[in-house]
Amino acid sequence: MQGDEIKDLIGRVALGDRMAFAALYNQTAPKLFAICLRILKDRTEAEEALQEVYISIWQRARSFQAASGSSPAWLAAIARNRSIDLLRARKPVADELDSVYDLADSEPDPERQTVTKDEGRRIDTCMEELEADRAVAVKRAYVEGLSYQELADQFGVPLNTMRTWLRRSLLKLRECMER
Repeated sequence: MQGDEIKDLIGRVALGDRMAFAALYNQTAPKLFAICLRILKDRTEAEEALQEVYISIWQRARSFQAASGSSPAWLAAIARNRSIDLLRARKPVADELDSVYDLADSEPDPERQTVTKDEGRRIDTCMEELEADRAVAVKRAYVEGLSYQELADQFGVPLNTMRTWLRRSLLKLRECMER
């Protein structure tokens, strides 16, 4: 069926012509049903949607303006919009909200964040008790990941001396953290 024929049928439906409505249904139902079925993916729901589409067409035929667009596109838009409305109505918003609670939050909870900050402050306080060069060596070794040899080269001390510095510094940090 051509757009002009559909446009004429819609115009007659707007005047309340039941025969034109039946002809419009016979000519356009397969296409509109396919649209509903493609969106809803359920034959029963698509059939119900199609009924509502034709009710809407009967009620809104007067609002169709032939000059504003093609009549098949107008019909397809009604079918598409009605199907999307039904699709949205399938799952209540409450179900969506309930499922949100099941999502895992990757962030630590407020209590864990507070504990972590407190431990960080304690470590900073204990680091201040170390000699400045020892504190820098510990940070570079255990935060930045530098090797003992790299640290020994940076500080200009023998490798075994650097190992001793780090070992003694870690012992002092442990004593401080246990207080």
